[in-house]
Amino acid sequence: MVSINNVSVLFGGFTLLDSVSFLINKRDRIGLTGKNGAGKSTLLKIIAGEQEPSSGTVARPSGLKVGYLPQVKAYAEGRSVREEARQAFDDIQATRAEIERLQAALASRDDYESAAYMSLIERLDHETERFHLHGGDNVEGEIEVVLKGLGFRREDLERPCEEFSGGWRMRVELAKILLARPDLFLLDEPTNHLDIESITWLESFLQGYPGAVMLVSHDRAFLDNITTRTIEISLGKVYDYRVPYTRFTELRKERVEQQRRAYENQQKQIKDTEEFIERFRYKATKAVQVQSRVKQLDKLERLEVEEEDARRLHVRFQPATRAGEVVVRCRGITKAYGDRVVLREIDAEILRGEKVAFVGRNGEGKTTLVRVIMNQVPYAGELKIGHNARVGYFAQNQADLLDPSLSVLETVDRVAVGEIRKKIRDILGAFLFPGDDVEKKVKVLSGGERSRLAMVRLLLEPYNVLILDEPTNHLDLRTKDILKEALKGFEGTVIVVSHDRDFLTGLVDKVYEFADRQVKEHLGGIARFLENKKVECFREYERMHSPPKTTGDAAPDARSFEERKRLNREIKRAEGRVQKWEEEIATLETRVTGAEERLARGDAGGAVLKDYEANKARLEQCMEAWANEHEALEKLQKGVK
Repeated sequence: MVSINNVSVLFGGFTLLDSVSFLINKRDRIGLTGKNGAGKSTLLKIIAGEQEPSSGTVARPSGLKVGYLPQVKAYAEGRSVREEARQAFDDIQATRAEIERLQAALASRDDYESAAYMSLIERLDHETERFHLHGGDNVEGEIEVVLKGLGFRREDLERPCEEFSGGWRMRVELAKILLARPDLFLLDEPTNHLDIESITWLESFLQGYPGAVMLVSHDRAFLDNITTRTIEISLGKVYDYRVPYTRFTELRKERVEQQRRAYENQQKQIKDTEEFIERFRYKATKAVQVQSRVKQLDKLERLEVEEEDARRLHVRFQPATRAGEVVVRCRGITKAYGDRVVLREIDAEILRGEKVAFVGRNGEGKTTLVRVIMNQVPYAGELKIGHNARVGYFAQNQADLLDPSLSVLETVDRVAVGEIRKKIRDILGAFLFPGDDVEKKVKVLSGGERSRLAMVRLLLEPYNVLILDEPTNHLDLRTKDILKEALKGFEGTVIVVSHDRDFLTGLVDKVYEFADRQVKEHLGGIARFLENKKVECFREYERMHSPPKTTGDAAPDARSFEERKRLNREIKRAEGRVQKWEEEIATLETRVTGAEERLARGDAGGAVLKDYEANKARLEQCMEAWANEHEALEKLQKGVK
């Protein structure tokens, strides 16, 4: 389908890609891998036609439709989420406009028997058939399925795109590509801004997709579940394996070992040849042999081996004093930002030595609870941090707290003590700070480099509780493995906020799921949690994409659709009633608190006391009404699952 022929990319005197060639076939599922800076994103841009190679060609068949998602993208302004997603159907919208134009033309004529009239009818039939063939009748339904699958709520679809963060806007771009149904997907780190449920949904979508997929990802489970072929870029060359990622890593070890032996044999051959040349350079009787050996060396293609990837570094967190049995205890924790309640009456308990994952859709309160535990935000309820707990915290903005005037080496050298000091350069190299990069100042580092440096610093300080908020966002697969092994060997308590299933698998033994302002505890690892969740995640998707019913089943199907519409309308009304009670409760709570303060100071009269009692009585009535409405809303919501 797409042929990459002898493609090379040069940057100054550096060769990024060196005469790369391979084919992408119609149903291929390709994972593109290689260390950071190997040229993965550059190759995707070249295949997408966004960048020209220094030499070589990319052959694409005429009419090939490519959907390309880069890591960074400029966003359009002025449209709602739904309107932006609808841009994926420009061809269908154009067909609809043409149908309307033909219908108007026919309505204005009365020469029903003429050839021109019949020609218009034929064109209308053709455009109408084309419209139905391309799914024009179900555009809005497809838009909702994909956007909801990627984490948007129905009420989000009418909001302007500008109200969302960059991560959510990238989801809109991904939705547009999925909806456009291209012949070839080119996806550069598509899971970076997705939560676990959205990643699982995207997997299901891509697994059943009839076109080709080529993607770059640091999510090992995502690669294994989708890809059947792995192409590695190493030292400018490509190595093509017809296997998923994990099997590729096993075969790669064998290849690297073969390369190493070939490299060592070649180095011995070069050394022997150079010694022969040096020994007989000035002997006339050996002149012919010397010249022959010189030419032999000149023609020799020198082998290379990626030494960095061949090493294995084992890192351990620094020992700390033992914490108490209960490390974190939450009782009735509630947190709201203005009128928006993020967490409501949360109870949780984390014990010494437990490794816990916080999972759930973005915006459900995972980071908020972490910030409550770290006492960074005000909250209602009771929080207890255990005796002798020494907490190390890696926040998503942790990089901003580093001293910009220090070098990379100075940053970690100031916190390292004991034997670990001997491994500082090795650890920095494992976290992608090789050689002279350790002398760079923090102020010149990128955001990703600063995050990695903050993680190294955390490794070197003695903590018995670690709270890590999205720790793997800027790590490659090898570095994630190093961090994961260090955490598995850590004897203290670990709380991880992450969407990276491979990272969490085998690491955590308890999962807290965040949804609908509540937190639900799941015992066992991430695999058991996902196994239980999968049925819930895909129930609606499978129903909407089930095979067409027979004629006899049409009426029940229609009733089912109408029933869902009725339920959704009732849910909207119930949500409005719940919100109304919440607003009145907030107002009454403010009045009651103010009156209590005045009464406590003794500067209030009988009128204040009377208002206080009336407001408190009304508050109790409102709380009871809110509880009843909320229970009714939950029943309705269960009815649409």
